[in-house]
Amino acid sequence: MHAPSLQDTTAPEGVCYGCGSSNPHGLHIKSRWDEDRIHGIAEHQPDARYCGWPDLVYGGLIAMLVDCHSNWTAMAYHYQAEQREPGSLPRIDCVTGNLGIKFIKPTPMGVPLTLRARVEGEVGRKTQVICEVYAGDVLTAIGDSVFVRVDTGQLAAAAHGRSD
Repeated sequence: MHAPSLQDTTAPEGVCYGCGSSNPHGLHIKSRWDEDRIHGIAEHQPDARYCGWPDLVYGGLIAMLVDCHSNWTAMAYHYQAEQREPGSLPRIDCVTGNLGIKFIKPTPMGVPLTLRARVEGEVGRKTQVICEVYAGDVLTAIGDSVFVRVDTGQLAAAAHGRSD
């Protein structure tokens, strides 16, 4: 049995299409610490509707998986750096500052995907995360992205032109 996911522990009300636990139409990506407590691990079995070319996974789905899982890995590292349990208050939130994906090999449909992510360098307001995507045992993509620690309430207000 798996430990509860970071998403379910930290943000059970989350509505993100990729990883939100409360989005009825979402993918419900679940990120967990690996036993090594260095890597965040997630597994996903792409549904046939996420096909790109025949029998291959749509690259946009791979980008979304990398984005969501890498972000949760960054947040987990922040909790760990502060010696706090995920879900403890005040909540730690990060958003994508830069999303980079290098497609190494085509990703086949019908094969479970494993995402393995870790922070590269220091954990700071901006944190770099490297995320490897495996189809079975084959490395098919690598994400190299930056996540920014934010106050999501202030971020949403600014996006809508409101001041708090």
